[in-house]
Amino acid sequence: MVGMKLNELSAALGCALEGDPSLEITGVLGMEQAGEGHLTFLANPRYAHKLKNTRASAVLAANPVPGLATLLSANPYHDFARALELFYQPPRPAPGIHPSAAIAASAKIGENASIGAFVAIGENVTIGRDAVLHPHVVIYQGASIGDSVTLHSHAVVREFCRLGDRVILQNGVVIGGDGFGFAKRSDNSHHKIVQSGRTVIEDDVEIQSLTSVDRATMGETRVKRGAKIDSLVQIGHACVVGEDNIICAQTGLAGSSILEKNVLLAGQVGISGHLTIHEGAIVYAQSGIGGDVPAKARVSGSPAFDASEWLRAITAFQKLPELLRTVRDLKKRLGAASSEKAPEPIDPA
Repeated sequence: MVGMKLNELSAALGCALEGDPSLEITGVLGMEQAGEGHLTFLANPRYAHKLKNTRASAVLAANPVPGLATLLSANPYHDFARALELFYQPPRPAPGIHPSAAIAASAKIGENASIGAFVAIGENVTIGRDAVLHPHVVIYQGASIGDSVTLHSHAVVREFCRLGDRVILQNGVVIGGDGFGFAKRSDNSHHKIVQSGRTVIEDDVEIQSLTSVDRATMGETRVKRGAKIDSLVQIGHACVVGEDNIICAQTGLAGSSILEKNVLLAGQVGISGHLTIHEGAIVYAQSGIGGDVPAKARVSGSPAFDASEWLRAITAFQKLPELLRTVRDLKKRLGAASSEKAPEPIDPA
């Protein structure tokens, strides 16, 4: 869309308008980058001072902003995301199958699907309606892909795995690679354990670039509805990622980890496996989790414990060298004082 009047944008977003309804809006940008014709947003009141210098024509905010046309929103960040969609949609390839795609005769391709150049689709694969498979996507035998799925270049879905509807896999994602399972022989060499399970990705999941979700040794690995997984994440075999989880970059889940609903794992979190992180828990960056985490807990550190206690502990940790010097000085003073007051030895004669 090239441009919209501010009152049209207000109606599209369902936001009340304070200001000139005839303003022409041509795009959405942050406060520092926005110029004439742009809509910006204020989601965090801490940044309200930046609006004094913005050149935007209008702002999405919870309250009216003096001197600036305002779309009043109960959730400015969400409405910013919705507004952005009105001005930009990623290019979508036309439906059809590229001549260079290699598709097994037994595969079933849904209506209006787009299959790009050099895509490989194995035997007995099912691809849903309106699916988009960009060039060099590979789908192994027996996999099932839902409706309105988008698989970007070099994404791989391994044998017998299942993707629900509206799943997005960014570039280089591997779904259903072998779990890391080996049995040690008597001579200490390693015997590979066949990974006979599968991986299931439920509806509305998005997985960012170069992330791996391993297949289970037996049974399944499952990522539940609405979960969002960042780049460079490792989900081990037989894990369960709960509904609406957020898992940030460089996080690793060892096998059989269970994450319940609405769990948030910040960047570089490590999960030791065979444990449960209960509903609504938040695990802060670079934490190491070695046991169950209670519902709605906030934990940090390695090994992780209550985040409030961790903040106090890390503050004290920085003062340890000073505390050590103080203790040494006290020991010296106490030693000197005790020697000064020591009684004269008694002559046994």
